[in-house]
Amino acid sequence: MMDGLDDSPDLLAEDSKGHRSVSVDLTDTSLMVDISDALSEKDKVKFTVHTKTTMKEFKSNEFSVVRHHEEFIWLHDSYVDDERYAGILIPPTPARPDFDASRDKLAKLSEGDGSMTKEEFSRMKQELEAEYLSIFKKTVAMHELFLSRLASHPTLRNNHNFRVFLEYEKELNVRGKNKKEKLTGFFKNITKSADESILLSGQKDSDEFFDHERSFMGEYHTRVKDAMTKIDKVTRNHKQCASTYSNISIQLKSLATVENSIASSHEAGLDRSLVKVHECIEKIRKLDARSASDIDLKLGDLLRYYYHDAQACKDLLYRRARSLANYEHANKELDRSRARGKNVHQAEENQKTQRDKFESLSEVGRKELTDFKGRRVTAFRKNLIELGELQLKHSKAMVQVLKSCISTIEQM
Repeated sequence: MMDGLDDSPDLLAEDSKGHRSVSVDLTDTSLMVDISDALSEKDKVKFTVHTKTTMKEFKSNEFSVVRHHEEFIWLHDSYVDDERYAGILIPPTPARPDFDASRDKLAKLSEGDGSMTKEEFSRMKQELEAEYLSIFKKTVAMHELFLSRLASHPTLRNNHNFRVFLEYEKELNVRGKNKKEKLTGFFKNITKSADESILLSGQKDSDEFFDHERSFMGEYHTRVKDAMTKIDKVTRNHKQCASTYSNISIQLKSLATVENSIASSHEAGLDRSLVKVHECIEKIRKLDARSASDIDLKLGDLLRYYYHDAQACKDLLYRRARSLANYEHANKELDRSRARGKNVHQAEENQKTQRDKFESLSEVGRKELTDFKGRRVTAFRKNLIELGELQLKHSKAMVQVLKSCISTIEQM
């Protein structure tokens, strides 16, 4: 289990080794899915999806399959394209694994190792490997969270494609979208955006709940995006600060070496003081780097996830608005048919179909949006508390390091 994002009442579990891991509400254990292993290759990541279940629809109680990112995308799209799930919040698709930047840095580091000391090269390599591992763990966690959300949902878990994804031992042989399909999807999104803008600006909704949700979700989505952009900037600057500590530490150690070679009798001990400060700054650098990583994990990842989850809410509200428009249009068509005395039965059947779709979507959507609110509040509260505790822990450790350094120098 990998470092991940909170998303349920039982948001984060911690194993015996202290690793943080994604978890969901375990009151229902009839279908439990996790990613037990993952292998990063040059152009893809292979995820080992492990399932334990008591559901009779599956052939056995426990099994594992290997899946690629494209197969996760296929599964997500199969839900989105199915009208039966129009009233349900489809969990956000996990982000595509992207390790190119970390790989490029490692490659450049290897090429330029002649210009660094052995210690500098070793330290830079450790930092880049840690960065790569962090991205890898978060990638695995996001893919696991996607599956956990599906497995814990009383309706989504019964989807045939989901069972195939979990149980079929061979590759699913799904492919990514070609250029034509991507272009079609692009124009479809433009059409949807225009349609959504017209619907939401001119449509009157007598249901106060959905009217409020439509207004709130638009504002919420914008605010989360803004916060996400700002916290990413804070994290980058924080990591840059840690890197600057490293440069200062290296220069102080070099200065200590020079002082040692030219020290006179009354200057004796200055080199040792510089070494001590070097060690102190190096410890602070590590603590500062951990602090930046915690901010990224506990707040940055949380905001990124709920930015996409809020978009799923907006998509649900759009589908309901479109269904309402279809229902209203069917009512008008029925009035016209009755006035003309033609195709009345057909118009009545269409009106009934559109009404049933709208009412069903509204009923399911109301519950989904209410659940989203509870899940969101719980996740933010828990992550913010944990982030505060971690930052306090790192700050106390920094104070202790500085006190120890001052005390040692005073005794020299």
